[in-house]
Amino acid sequence: MQNTVNITVDHKKAGLDESNYQPTLECHVPDLTEEMGKRKRGALLICPGGGYDYCSEREASPVAYRFLGAGYAAFVLRYSCVDKKFPTALLECAASVKYIRENSEKFDIDPDRIFVMGFSAGGHLAASMANLWDKKMLSDALGCESQMLKVNGSILAYPVILSDPKLTHEGSIANLLCHKDDTKLREFLSMDKQVGKQTPPTFLWHCSDDGCVPVENSLYYMQALSAAGIPFEAHIYPNGGHGLALCDATTATWEGHYQSAAAKWAERCIDWMNGI
Repeated sequence: MQNTVNITVDHKKAGLDESNYQPTLECHVPDLTEEMGKRKRGALLICPGGGYDYCSEREASPVAYRFLGAGYAAFVLRYSCVDKKFPTALLECAASVKYIRENSEKFDIDPDRIFVMGFSAGGHLAASMANLWDKKMLSDALGCESQMLKVNGSILAYPVILSDPKLTHEGSIANLLCHKDDTKLREFLSMDKQVGKQTPPTFLWHCSDDGCVPVENSLYYMQALSAAGIPFEAHIYPNGGHGLALCDATTATWEGHYQSAAAKWAERCIDWMNGI
C-alpha cells in the first residue's frame, strides 16, 4: 500500500507563524495478505537531506523502497523548509511519529520498533527527534503524552550534528535560526550536547573525506553516545564524499557514489535494525 497524507501541526500553538506549511508523509506499507499473516513489522521514518532548503528526492522514495524490500514499513517525511525556524521541522517529524504509532494496528507495525533515519540536514532532524522527543514543547503542541513521540532507534547518514560554524554545515544551522544571531538557540541545536538517557540506540555512518559536512559531526556524536552509555554502531568510510544516499546506481549522481566503500551501509543498517 502506498499513499501520501498531510501532516497537521498547530504551528501557532508552538509559537510559530502559520504561513506556508505543507508537510506530507509518503507511506509505503506492505499489504496484509492471508498467506503472509500479520507480522508486527518495524517502521522507518525517513528524513531526506537538503540543508533545510529542500528535501532531496534521492534520499526519499528510493531509500524507502530499499527498506520496504527488507520487510519494514517505510514513511518519507517531506518537512517544511526555507525560513522555517526551529522547531518547525521537528514538530512535523514528531507529528509523523505520532501518526505512525497511532496507526500501528492498521499498518501491522510494532509500536515499540519505530526508527527515524536522516541524511545530512535530515540527519540533524532525525538526531533532534531522537534526543528531544520527551520535551514538553512537542507533546504540548501535539496534545499527547511524550511516550507517543518516542523513537526506538535512530539512523544517521553523514549527519549535521554540530552548530559550531567551524565544523558544521553552516547553511543548515542558519536556516534553523532564520539567519538570525541567536547564540542560545545555536548552542541548543548542537545535538551532541543533547544526548542523554532518553536517546535511543543509534546507527551512523559518514565518509572521512566529506567536504560538505565534516566527519567531526559524527565523531563528536559518537563520543557523546559513548559517554552517555547509549549503544551504537558506527562506520567511518575512507572515501565517497557527501550525499551518497544508497551508494548505488539507483541514487548515484556520479560514478564515485557507487564505488565508495560505503556501498554496504544499507545492508549493515538492516542487520542492525533486525537486532534491535
